[in-house]
Amino acid sequence: MVINDGQSRPKASPVSNMSIGVCIATYRRADRLAALLDDLSRQNLPPIEIVVVDNDAAGSARATVEQHRERVSAYPIRYDIQPARNIALTRNRTVEMATAEWLAFIDDDERAPDVWLSQLADAAHRYAADGVLGPVVPLVPDAAPQWIRRGRFYDFARLASGEAVPLNRMRFGNILLRGSCLRQEPVPFDPAYGLTTGEDADLLIRLVHKGAKIVWCDEAVVLEPVESTRLSLRWLLQRALSGGQEYARKTISGRYGPVGLAGRLQLIVRALAQLLIGGALAIAALPFGRHHAAAWLIKASANLGKLSIFWGWHYQEYA
Repeated sequence: MVINDGQSRPKASPVSNMSIGVCIATYRRADRLAALLDDLSRQNLPPIEIVVVDNDAAGSARATVEQHRERVSAYPIRYDIQPARNIALTRNRTVEMATAEWLAFIDDDERAPDVWLSQLADAAHRYAADGVLGPVVPLVPDAAPQWIRRGRFYDFARLASGEAVPLNRMRFGNILLRGSCLRQEPVPFDPAYGLTTGEDADLLIRLVHKGAKIVWCDEAVVLEPVESTRLSLRWLLQRALSGGQEYARKTISGRYGPVGLAGRLQLIVRALAQLLIGGALAIAALPFGRHHAAAWLIKASANLGKLSIFWGWHYQEYA
């Protein structure tokens, strides 16, 4: 599938000479990785390198990378294996291997329109930013259950272009970062998050606290076909629980701002109340549509995640 949003090739600009490398952490998604690599070969602003680090010890992505390397010679494509199951270590290895002045990160199951890199680069130049985040737009298959299609459960909130990204909305999947910001960190991604989630937000929050300017670019869209394994209430509840854990973990550690005993108690009381209310409203909403009931259950699960941090349990999404 060739993605083209219909926009014309950008005119020559200061971003034309930007040195951009694309970093991809991958795990057993050969077909999707191949499609993404094809997208990157069609960028209006070509990268100077692509780095792929495989978190599968068996090296299942090697053949895909080699096939792409044989077809495309416009830039080097580097490949390595990071055998330990840990998303943070895998992303750290991509940073170690990359040489470009700017590093773009995209997930191995996403699709990049032709103007993706040029739009990120233009935003970095226009807003004098150290980092630019863009939206990840889900593509829910037509075969998905109707309640999932009606619920829009995979959408993320978007911002106006140029707006500073709030600390509690930091994430990877579609981002361009100044390489020097990453390389000044002894360990950019904290391996303690390697089997959970949150290693991306943890890094970005640290960078912001050190003075980095990270803004939003609403035009730099990437697409994410939603996998069939994610088309279930169970997956949605697990994702919400994980997100709630990450929020609470960063809140009580002071990443969003100073928090004392009163703040922790407030978090517990509010999460408990919202858990109970969400559970009750899920039952009440069921006659009005399964998607309404699911939405309240998802809110309840997120608040259960917040509470679970206080008894020391962490959901390991990547285990």
